[in-house]
Amino acid sequence: METITKQLWINGQWVAADRTYPLHSPYDGKLLAHIAKASPSDVERAVAGANEAFQRMKELPAHRRADILYGVVQLMIDKKEELAQICSAEAGKPIRTARAEIERTIATYRFSAEEAKRLYGETIPMDAAPGGENRLGFTWREPLGVVTAISPFNFPFNLVAHKLGPALAAGNTVVLKPAEQTPLSSLAIAELFHQAGLPEGALQVVTGSGRELGDALVTDPHVRKITFTGSSAVGRTIKEKAGLRKTTLELGSNSALIIEPDVPLESIVPRCVEGAFSFAGQVCISLQRIYVHRSVYDEFCTRFVERTKQLRVGDPADEQTDISAMIHARETERIEAWINEAVEAGARIGCGGKREGAVLLPTVMLDVTPDMSVSCQEAFAPIVSIVPYDNLDEAIELTNRSAYGLNIGIYTLNIQKAFYAAKQIESGGIIVNDIPTFRVDHMPYGGVKDSGYGREGIKYAVQEMTELKFVTVKTTF
Repeated sequence: METITKQLWINGQWVAADRTYPLHSPYDGKLLAHIAKASPSDVERAVAGANEAFQRMKELPAHRRADILYGVVQLMIDKKEELAQICSAEAGKPIRTARAEIERTIATYRFSAEEAKRLYGETIPMDAAPGGENRLGFTWREPLGVVTAISPFNFPFNLVAHKLGPALAAGNTVVLKPAEQTPLSSLAIAELFHQAGLPEGALQVVTGSGRELGDALVTDPHVRKITFTGSSAVGRTIKEKAGLRKTTLELGSNSALIIEPDVPLESIVPRCVEGAFSFAGQVCISLQRIYVHRSVYDEFCTRFVERTKQLRVGDPADEQTDISAMIHARETERIEAWINEAVEAGARIGCGGKREGAVLLPTVMLDVTPDMSVSCQEAFAPIVSIVPYDNLDEAIELTNRSAYGLNIGIYTLNIQKAFYAAKQIESGGIIVNDIPTFRVDHMPYGGVKDSGYGREGIKYAVQEMTELKFVTVKTTF
């Protein structure tokens, strides 16, 4: 069977690039497609087209922008299984997990359609200040213009939706650069937006190397906003080059969970295992550190390891698979080296710790210290550390001993302890009585410290993708 070649999506048309690169399955190395490798000049053309399209896009009434997004929702509903298969193949995501991502993506675009009709302003009581008498003051929100969106591999449909949905709902245009490993999902979405009636040029998709295209995507004078999800190191580079442009940076994490002794372990262990190993831990808010009260530590570890050993590892296309390959062999090698370093420094492996082909077996680490890479760095892998503590303040201190702060969870039946922890923990989100991996797509989502800044979640992203304009009218002369 002939391998397909995918082109760039520029100004509402498929455009060939001078170069292509092969896209392989993370699981078995199968060649999936040849992907256009854009050049900086391709990006320049895409940004120029998006800037021209902005003049049309900002004039679309809110109901029309909403209708386009609702149209994408319906098209995705009609193509659910096809889109899930794309996600599973290029990301190595177990098919059941891929289907769940498509459902979430549909919800994200639906939220975006609704938010397109909610760009409210407010009236300002001008006479609250001396000299403001006989004046009417009010605000409205206006789109920014061209938004550069740079997305990662781990949620190739839904994290793209968190950038496209709010940007288009607000009347912006977007130049999208998907991860090199997961371009097929973005190209498929571009087709759906075209079918739904999005003006030509309002969405551009350029595929290829982020290293080669980064400067063109970030520094073009027509770009008014950059939204990026990825590593802290790349986020810092983008911020340095962005200048006065608005930026939203959703960066790294090593999310923690505190477990107090008053919760029923048999009820929470399956959820904790899910949080640690879903999509092989390649989730920004994957559960990486678990702090368990010493009085229930041994029981929790036993239950957690037993549950982890029940996970099924294998082909992402298999309906029974829970965990499949990590995105690249080099990532598996990296985390394997971290495990070996931790063991040499005194840590123990509760289970896993080995590779089977392209897959790293789900790994539980014990006797871990805060300075070990498996604890203090972002693993982005199927690995979790379980550490005992003696009192809640100690657990909070261990939790905060991190360069990151995206989502943190705590299980406790004591409401006072829950609110105390929520006040003391340094994180963008506090999840009480659930894992830090919990997210629904309309909640505010973003981090502090090296986890970045700005907020996603449709309403909040729309605010960051618009400019607030103030108008005052003197009502008497």
